[in-house]
Amino acid sequence: MKNTLFWRLCAFIALGTVLLFWALSWLTNHTETSMSYIAPEHQQQLLKYGKQAEDILHREGEAALASWLQALQQKEHTWAAVVRTNITPFAGSTIENQYLERFQMGRSVEWKIHLYFEDNPTMEIPFSDATSHFLIRLPQRMRPGEFLMYAKVILQIALPLILLSILSFVLYQHVMSPLRKLENATKAFSEGKLDVRVAPYLPERNDELARLAATFDHMAERISKLIYNQRQLLADLSHELRTPLTRIDMAVDFVEQNINPKQALERLRYEAATMRNLVEDTLTLAWLNNESPRLNTDDFDLVELLDVICEDARFEYPDRLLTTVLPANAGITQSSQTALGQALENIIRNALRYTPKGSEVKVSLTERGSGYILVVRDQGPGVPQSMLSDIFKPFFRVDKARAADTSLDRTASPSGFGLGLALAHRQIAAVGGSIKALNYFSKKDGNDQSSPQGLEINVELPRSCPSNGSF
Repeated sequence: MKNTLFWRLCAFIALGTVLLFWALSWLTNHTETSMSYIAPEHQQQLLKYGKQAEDILHREGEAALASWLQALQQKEHTWAAVVRTNITPFAGSTIENQYLERFQMGRSVEWKIHLYFEDNPTMEIPFSDATSHFLIRLPQRMRPGEFLMYAKVILQIALPLILLSILSFVLYQHVMSPLRKLENATKAFSEGKLDVRVAPYLPERNDELARLAATFDHMAERISKLIYNQRQLLADLSHELRTPLTRIDMAVDFVEQNINPKQALERLRYEAATMRNLVEDTLTLAWLNNESPRLNTDDFDLVELLDVICEDARFEYPDRLLTTVLPANAGITQSSQTALGQALENIIRNALRYTPKGSEVKVSLTERGSGYILVVRDQGPGVPQSMLSDIFKPFFRVDKARAADTSLDRTASPSGFGLGLALAHRQIAAVGGSIKALNYFSKKDGNDQSSPQGLEINVELPRSCPSNGSF
């Protein structure tokens, strides 16, 4: 809708004005009504006077009651009396008992008092015989509405002023708050803070200002990704390609000089495969980072996918023991079998690669809430605790942590540039999941010192990919 902000402001002002008048009217009526009843303690006092009058009449007679009434009138500065009901019909008319039961000469103490009447009303407390009544004009000290004038000033002047000021402030903040955030974000982005965004601070807006913020964020996202990717690719590829290129040059020299040509050709094949895998993984990583693909088109069984991956891994690593603990089935909808399969294959092969020969890698899958938990546990040397979060960064390798174990087979795969887990991290995120790594420990020799026994990768996967389906 065009001019969303205009119509929103018009609706806000119109609704605010209507609500303002309605609130003032309701508050005025409610305040007057709440102030129109005799206070509970005064009601009890009037009822007590009626009870005293009845007791004095029955115990001491009318003379004592007359003296008590005289004293009460002087005390409360009002009029009081005790009367009997004597309704006599004539001209052949009759009076219904229902009327006689409801007949009152004055007001009940629970009735509403009209605040704008100048004279105080007469209150009635009937005796128990229902034929005698104690009447008293409401004492001035008991009259409700003492603060009515102050309440009217507050409701008619102070409250509208406060509410209109709040309404103006809300309108001002509604317009200026996103503009300030956009101004600060633009300034920060121009100073080199490429991760600054505006839309997260405007989650509830859908107007011209929100569209302006979304346009800025889209521009900033694209520019920052291009800059980060260029910097990373230039730095990492230039470093990683030096070693295989140098080895290729050396192998070519050996071939030209006829020095161990068979071994040199094997080296050329190995380095070519290494570079091919490096380039393919880098291109895939760049594609995931730059294109933000939608990965929510497949429905499949996760157990079947894991069975295929584990079977291939057992064939590639026959000297390791790969065990699985899987349910009968685990359906996943609106996901990507290709992306998830590549990610899980990288995780499982990474665990096998760093597990010594004859040792075990365990893969287990369990249901939890609205998704699944996949655990891949190896028996390798583990990772230094401070580097657990870094192993998912592109081109990151824990060389010092892995170098000490000479039993590892480092020639089984030409990979090893630190892209496998980085790719897995991005592919799992692209289907709405998450991944984390941790060392698990065991106590040796009965002492209290715990030593790492291997690395554990935990993957959380939803049953259905989120609606956006993109990384």
